[in-house]
Amino acid sequence: MDLQSYVPALLLIFGLATVFAQTSAPDAVCEAKNATSCDECLQNVKCLWCISSKKCITYPVKTILPPHAVCPLNDARWGLCWMNFQTLIITMAVVGGVLIIAFLVCLFCCCNCGSAGSSRFQAKMERQINKSKSKQDERRSEMKSRHEEIRQKYGLTGPNPYSKFS
Repeated sequence: MDLQSYVPALLLIFGLATVFAQTSAPDAVCEAKNATSCDECLQNVKCLWCISSKKCITYPVKTILPPHAVCPLNDARWGLCWMNFQTLIITMAVVGGVLIIAFLVCLFCCCNCGSAGSSRFQAKMERQINKSKSKQDERRSEMKSRHEEIRQKYGLTGPNPYSKFS
């Protein structure tokens, strides 16, 4: 067989071995820190400190928020000991909402201001074109009147003797 057919098989085997190695050994690191303080518990990102029970718990990643049976949100600490989980969630939601609103406002302003700017530019260009056309028409009429004056001065107002005979 070819080496190219072995590479995907080996990657699949190593990937499955890694997944089974991670899921088969339970993480008892957080539970081992039950008799410690909040600061020691939260040194590991996978840990959640519950103030009411003074326990260090492995963060329940299957449920996004820790269930009330594990620890109430007011008593749960994750990342920082001085900020409860409920405040952290509300703060993150407010900051996320403000960022989304700011993005939408910027998007709206960029789209509308760009089109308003181009319409103003188009109007300005049309004014300039109309102005130059009116100047050109004035010059053309002045030239016609001047030519007519010269023709009258020299008596050339009648039919043109140099035109072709029809």
